[in-house]
Amino acid sequence: MPHQPTRASLLEAATSFCAAFSTSVPPRELLARHFTTDHASILVHEHGLSQLAPFLGRTFRGADGLADYLSVVAECLGFEDMRFTEYVVDAEARKVCVRGAARFTWKSTGQSWDETFVYVLGFNGEGRVEEYEVWADSGAAWLASRGEL
Repeated sequence: MPHQPTRASLLEAATSFCAAFSTSVPPRELLARHFTTDHASILVHEHGLSQLAPFLGRTFRGADGLADYLSVVAECLGFEDMRFTEYVVDAEARKVCVRGAARFTWKSTGQSWDETFVYVLGFNGEGRVEEYEVWADSGAAWLASRGEL
């Protein structure tokens, strides 16, 4: 039976994940280093209306789903100066909520905006990511995708 990760181990796992993400670690390495080895249990969901961007409002499952999500986001968006602050750890629920900020660019239009976003990371008993949820400014992404920002 898996042990219950400590607050400190969850915080370390979350900060390591966020650091890897902010430096554009390749998806295969992100999967190997940070996600559960039970690939079927991986869930990725960026909240928002699916009409606004192809990566919003859809649930991506498994290792292939994670790769699909990251690929779709990378096709649409570039980012710079990504940083993370205000980690909130719930060791009992094995979740970490973290606030991030970055400058995003919609690649096809070249329009950029500064954004604050939130990740909620759910961890398994080994302290590896199983659930990766994102809340962001979907309106800014939609306007930028249309060249109307």
